[in-house]
Amino acid sequence: MTEINLDKIGLRVGLEIHQQLLTNKKLFCNCRPLESDEYVIRFSRKLRATKSELGEYDPAALFENRKSKTIIYYANPQSSCLVEQDEEPPHEIDLDAINIALIIACSLKSSIFSEIHTMRKIVVDGSNTSGFQRTMLVAQGGYLDVEGKHVGVQSLCLEEDAAKLIKDKETERSYSLDRLGVPLVEIALEPVDVSPSEIKKIALTLGRLLRITKKVTRGIGSIRQDVNISVMGSGVVEVKGVQQLDQLEKIIEYEAKRQHGLILISERLRNLKLEKVLKNDVFDATELFRSCNSKIIKKAISDGSVIKSIRIKNFAGLFSYEPYEGIRLGKELGQLVRFYGIGGIFHSDELPNYGIENSDIQRLQKLLEISSNDGFIIIAGENSKIDFAIDSIIKRIEDAKNGVPAETRGTTPSGETVFLRPRPGASRMYPETDIPPLVITDDQIKLAKTNIPKSWDESLIDIQRKYALNAQLAEQIFDSEYLHLFEKICLDKRHSPNFVASILCSTITNLQRQGLNISLLKPEDVLKSFELLSTNKIAKESIEIIFESIMSNKAKSVEEAIKKSAITSLDETKLNMILDNIIHDNIKIIMRDGIRSLAPLMGIAMKELRGKVSGEQVNQLLEKKIQDLLLDKNKN
Repeated sequence: MTEINLDKIGLRVGLEIHQQLLTNKKLFCNCRPLESDEYVIRFSRKLRATKSELGEYDPAALFENRKSKTIIYYANPQSSCLVEQDEEPPHEIDLDAINIALIIACSLKSSIFSEIHTMRKIVVDGSNTSGFQRTMLVAQGGYLDVEGKHVGVQSLCLEEDAAKLIKDKETERSYSLDRLGVPLVEIALEPVDVSPSEIKKIALTLGRLLRITKKVTRGIGSIRQDVNISVMGSGVVEVKGVQQLDQLEKIIEYEAKRQHGLILISERLRNLKLEKVLKNDVFDATELFRSCNSKIIKKAISDGSVIKSIRIKNFAGLFSYEPYEGIRLGKELGQLVRFYGIGGIFHSDELPNYGIENSDIQRLQKLLEISSNDGFIIIAGENSKIDFAIDSIIKRIEDAKNGVPAETRGTTPSGETVFLRPRPGASRMYPETDIPPLVITDDQIKLAKTNIPKSWDESLIDIQRKYALNAQLAEQIFDSEYLHLFEKICLDKRHSPNFVASILCSTITNLQRQGLNISLLKPEDVLKSFELLSTNKIAKESIEIIFESIMSNKAKSVEEAIKKSAITSLDETKLNMILDNIIHDNIKIIMRDGIRSLAPLMGIAMKELRGKVSGEQVNQLLEKKIQDLLLDKNKN
């Protein structure tokens, strides 16, 4: 296996950014966009795919429909109403959201339409109670300036955000309605022939353009990148929901390698001139495997599943053929069936294994009437699901002969991608009949143009000057999700902006890198911690302890974190007593090393005093005590 050369495989990448807008209400009702963990309303739905105006079904909607999941919705009256529950028609469009979208369009020099029509986009995965998402095309064309190079803009849409996924089980899926209906802009850029690192730069530039408007939200989930990737002119694969820019390069590199690997696999398949897999190549093998010793097979049969096998002539070795490490057709098929509630497949290239023995394989080969040159797949599942999964497997094997199928994929924490569903088609979109067209006036466009914000460079200089930050720290806080929180904390002049920026950009990031969950740390927790610091109820060092406790889920609130971490403020008498004891216990080290003993004694002191007294105060007091002791010694 060789390493891939991204410069020689015709890599093309198109970026789509979805950014929530900072408004006081949702797009089609007066509810405030607030997220909560408490829900007093619960209801369920079954969503079904519907035909388009031309009588066609969207392939992505059909795929979701086959899963036949029950959708459970949780709602809080503070953040959702009958509109989100699809029990009431949408209200008038929020004009603030329209005006923000126009400002962004003008910033990108896009051509704004004089009349905006709301459309329904079919979505039956449960993320919209109605079975569709409302979206409107606001502008087309224009460009993004990336270090002097122009990246074209395809379109700018204003749409409602989806519900937030809470749980996803085999038979049901749960969402909260807090986020449903929050206005967001979708900006699609033209595909470009660039490296993954350049795409990251493009995404960063577009994110900065949005943030300098100060009219978009910050925080986890408020901005999402979708990436459209193709190599060598193959089918376009859309990778959904990349939330971190650091992930972007890894995902593009992996997907480029996967797609080029599939092209190499397709070349091998075409050279063999394989026969098409048909329905009569599928066999029921349940009875054959009743005596099998495989724990997986035994459990499947005891759970009432059927065991079926698919024969594929002259396919030996092709499931496991690996042009690049981890890129195999067998892996693709295994990912595919999981979306039908089936755990995976066994294929002939990996057997005997998993408790399936040679004797089982020989009996199966006899049933399928195949030789060792042929391949086969074993799949177990419920009668209601298994045939859908088998149809998908047969289609995917056929598609493998043509290279890369156009599909939608998700991301994993390791930077790989996994199959989600087929790519949607044109039949998913149709007009919204409950909302009249919206006329955009020349005055609105003129107002939007006058509100185009300063450039990113100018905005960065403003932050540096206002808060006396160095260039690096100013850039970090501006690019982070915490700029609004930073400015709110710094309204209290008792806080050093440098210290606040360091906590928000470095301390929280370091805790996240240790594997702690940043989503558990709420903005109100951060504000509360700095409020306690400003009133001298906690020391500076306590903030990291509090955040660590909350992000590790040891505490649900700042108060609980303080209690569990035994954070208390010490009076000067108690502090002096502790330091005097440390001096007494380490007098030999002090006499031997003099003032150099400060460092090891600080380590001892902070083990006991961390979170109770500031390190700066301890250092100053301990240094004075050591100096006084050494001075007394010299006098004697």
